Amino acid sequence: MKLKLCIWLLLIIFPKYVISAEYHMFFLGGQSNMDGYGYINQLPQNLKAQQNVMIFHGNGVFDNKSGGGVGMWEKLKPGHGTGFKSDGNTNRYSERFGAELSFASALKDQFPNKKIALIKYAVGGTGLHLKTGYGNWSPDFREGGGMNQYDFFLNTVKNAFAISDIDGDGVNDTLTPAGIIWMQGEADAHSSKEAAYAYFNNLTRLMNLIRAAFRDDSIPVVLGKITDSELGDEDIMPYIDSVHLAQQMFIEQDACAAYMTKTETYPYNKEDVWHYSSEGYVRMGEDFAKAYAALIKRC
Repeated sequence: MKLKLCIWLLLIIFPKYVISAEYHMFFLGGQSNMDGYGYINQLPQNLKAQQNVMIFHGNGVFDNKSGGGVGMWEKLKPGHGTGFKSDGNTNRYSERFGAELSFASALKDQFPNKKIALIKYAVGGTGLHLKTGYGNWSPDFREGGGMNQYDFFLNTVKNAFAISDIDGDGVNDTLTPAGIIWMQGEADAHSSKEAAYAYFNNLTRLMNLIRAAFRDDSIPVVLGKITDSELGDEDIMPYIDSVHLAQQMFIEQDACAAYMTKTETYPYNKEDVWHYSSEGYVRMGEDFAKAYAALIKRC
């Protein structure tokens, strides 16, 4: 009886120190097909409602622009696709969505007893190589103010982890890094031979740095295979084979990585040669979740 009374008093006086909720945290990163070009009005009904999953979506900007990586924790709902913006105090939702909705829903089905949190940072047209695309993720970037996608990713992580109570219930939360989901490479396959040929080294370096940012060198990584819609009059990704080879090489040399290739079957928006249809983004999230579940059985 005395023990129960002591515990009850501790819960009242020091609730944040007695109870800590663990969230399994997943980072969703890359360029536009991770950002998301699906239309909310084309979502399946089961994905239109707010989910009991927390998300910190870092504000995406091009290199040397202000506000990169600011954001706030909120429950996941539609609107985290291209056009989403945040000033750190308010999230401005768009009419688009990415893989986050179906990914979170599938994870909840697979791991019903786990709390899920997502950290997202993705900007369209960005490559890994210097001077590639509309911005780059290279740690060696020094032009202008020297702030690029890698720096804004770090800002996103710093800002997300600075919040001790992400769900606002008055209790401290613990973010346990559980997975890195990466959808990127189109810019490098489009830009130049140099960018494509350097993709393996650039990808390996960046994934190591992302793992280091989360202080765990063994976080499972799932790469999404980039695809060419072949809908345009020109070859939009002339170096895609080199990027595919680099992605495959990364998987083969990393015991805790998987290659999600179901993207090969996704329909494209016929008016947009770069981006999948709404159905494609729904399937992408589901397929990333399946690939992750299979990976952790052997990782």
